[in-house]
Amino acid sequence: MELNSKNLRRIFLGVAGCIVLYWLLHETERLMQILGTITGILSPFIVGAALAFVLNVPMRGIEHLLKKISKRGIRRALALVLTLIAVLLVLYGAFALLIPQLRETIESIAAQLPVFFGNVQESITKYLEENPELLEWVSENTNFHNLNWSELVQNAVSIVTDSLGNIMSMTISAVITLGMGIFNAILSLVFALYCLARKEILARQGRRLLYSFLPEHACDEIIRVLRMTNTTFSKFISSQCLEAVILAVMFAITMPIFGMPYVALVSVIIAVTALVPIVGAFVGCIIGAFFILIVDPVLAFWFILLFLALQQIEGNLIYPRVVGSSVGLPGMWVLVAVAIGGDLMGVGGMLLMIPVASVLYALAREFTDKRLEDRQIPVDKLQDHPVMIDWQKVKRKKKTKPTQQDDTVQEDKE
Repeated sequence: MELNSKNLRRIFLGVAGCIVLYWLLHETERLMQILGTITGILSPFIVGAALAFVLNVPMRGIEHLLKKISKRGIRRALALVLTLIAVLLVLYGAFALLIPQLRETIESIAAQLPVFFGNVQESITKYLEENPELLEWVSENTNFHNLNWSELVQNAVSIVTDSLGNIMSMTISAVITLGMGIFNAILSLVFALYCLARKEILARQGRRLLYSFLPEHACDEIIRVLRMTNTTFSKFISSQCLEAVILAVMFAITMPIFGMPYVALVSVIIAVTALVPIVGAFVGCIIGAFFILIVDPVLAFWFILLFLALQQIEGNLIYPRVVGSSVGLPGMWVLVAVAIGGDLMGVGGMLLMIPVASVLYALAREFTDKRLEDRQIPVDKLQDHPVMIDWQKVKRKKKTKPTQQDDTVQEDKE
């Protein structure tokens, strides 16, 4: 190999890559600390970019409705303001519907709890009266009359006194954490607004940077995949919101039929929790069942049955068609993507894995179609019911097919 500048650069990069790989394999803990520090520093900007991506979905539609405004700057600013107003109105409507119902629910639960605990106490007392041997066993194995209550009180006071210092430090730490959280939230919102206002400029700068370092054909493919990803994620966000609204409407319609309380509250809770794919609605079911349980345990049982029935309809009919069709992913693979994402990254993985799987599914389909076209596979072999292959005929065809060597021998003989 000639030792020119190009080959020397390759050797240097290869050696440097081996050194870096060796360091990564032997300093995993330190690497994770460094990545955690970097992630903590960049987290406001990551959150802001994600928020900008989500807000860009309704903003793009609003901006399309304002296309008659010729000046782009005015159209962009107006669309951004209208998007923020729309989001604030949705949040206000949800809280305006949720908070009064929640206050009423808490007051009802507070009124029902004494009765509930009284019934529990009465049931326990009745059970102990009906089973005197159990009451006798409890009396024999507990020594309440021998307990030193004054010593217990002194120990409790000592524990509380010793804990005051820790409580104060925890309070100060919580206040600092809250302040940093508010600052990061404001920073994320400002960064999101900046990204939305200058998204074309940021995209153009990214393309210029990409084309300046990588080959042109690689840049073209990367940009094509990024555009596909953007379209897929946008469709997933809108369809996921639509699916949550459909599920909430189903509960709002069916719960009054069975005379169940807290219809608005439970419907809003299920709509919010259903934004998490597949499993989010089960969290809403648990919360709704708890609220109904305080009022009537029998209705809570029927609510769980109602939820299971509606969940079957939503999970097998609505969700795969609304979300799966919008992202171009079959319903079976939607379930697989949710399961894998949940195991890898929890709730965030469930939200992220469906559009990621959709992009991978589309790329795999393109690659497969190209390979089949290059190999010239007959179309009848790719049908749902392919034709039967006559292996004897294939063997006879291979035997009778002249080879290039046979043709050469025949020409030599002539």
